[in-house]
Amino acid sequence: MSTTERNKERLQKVLASAGVASRRASEELIREGRVSVNGKIVREQGVRVDPARDRVRVDGRVLNGREPRRYYLLHKPRGVVSTTRDAHAKQTVVDLASSERRLFPVGRLDAASEGLLLLTNDGEVAQRLLHPSFEVPRTYRVSIDGKVSGEELQTLLRGVPIDGRDAAAQALRLLEASDSRSVVEVVLIEGRRHQIRAMFEAIGHPVRRLVRTAFGPLSLRGLASGECRPLRRDEREALKKLLDGNPVAASRQTRRKSRSSHSTSH
Repeated sequence: MSTTERNKERLQKVLASAGVASRRASEELIREGRVSVNGKIVREQGVRVDPARDRVRVDGRVLNGREPRRYYLLHKPRGVVSTTRDAHAKQTVVDLASSERRLFPVGRLDAASEGLLLLTNDGEVAQRLLHPSFEVPRTYRVSIDGKVSGEELQTLLRGVPIDGRDAAAQALRLLEASDSRSVVEVVLIEGRRHQIRAMFEAIGHPVRRLVRTAFGPLSLRGLASGECRPLRRDEREALKKLLDGNPVAASRQTRRKSRSSHSTSH
């Protein structure tokens, strides 16, 4: 393999490394025809480019290489959409960030939901946090109609069918209960679109309010609705410890080092 070929990386990885979006969101940008390489629109996945030689543009803007990594915590208010841009929305989550740098949300909360979102330009961290194999817990405080029973909560732990697949909570804790309203803490490992709302709808308790209170080691505590701030040093260290200490991540890193060593020795 030539040196030029070795320097090439998948286009979605280059976009993520440049802080454009997560790898998954970068793939969507490519599908939408918003990415060009050396003046030509690229729509197919898996195209490899050399970041040092090829001219990559997103929405007409040239990539400027790897930017300093930035991480912000946001308390998303109800009614704000979790996208970087939306022609039909009055406000997106990135509008609430004080940073002038390009940021994107790690995962989404639907417009009716509230709570913790991580905004970053670190595509690799976003990819790890969202990948099911890393099993990063998401914690929610969910207010529902009616008095939920212990048997109904057990049903949610076992799983209920949603769109042909079972969806289950990792953990549940009843915080409040009355004849008209209950509040349940829900922990998910892998979240699907509108999963919590669909789960409670399936047992006859529609969701009134849904607030994400934690994402991995990151907590909503002390952050007012609409407030956005950079991660503190201890939060960044906790995030790094979570991802570096993950056995799946460690296994992948070992395999990468092994392949690198193998390539060097040959």
